[in-house]
Amino acid sequence: MLLKTDSSPVNASAQKVFEFLSDAKNIEHLLPTDKISDFQSDEQGCSFKAQGGIVIPLIYVSKEANTKILMESGDKAPFSYTLSIILKETSETTCEGHIEFEAKINMFMKMMVEKPLTSLFGVMTKNLQKQFD
Repeated sequence: MLLKTDSSPVNASAQKVFEFLSDAKNIEHLLPTDKISDFQSDEQGCSFKAQGGIVIPLIYVSKEANTKILMESGDKAPFSYTLSIILKETSETTCEGHIEFEAKINMFMKMMVEKPLTSLFGVMTKNLQKQFD
């Protein structure tokens, strides 16, 4: 399963957004506070509980300065996945970005997680925009 969000503009340089997202504790500011709990972060990544008690770990795999952050599922993840944040500089003070999420799951699991994940990524995108408004 591959989910891609539409590109969204952010009122900050790609470098500022990259630095913000490279610090795992900042991921908490992007998540819907009413749908997550038990957020934890360190240098390697972060984890939180989603509604329903599912633990979502995000571990940094690689960072390409100002253009891409790649994260993957951790040990407690309910299935294997990768999450990429792609940034593109549009001017000295603005950029745009999108999320690509790829998971190895069966059709039944896809039906269960596709809508909530699409909604989550939409909220994360809007909250990132708000961080820099």
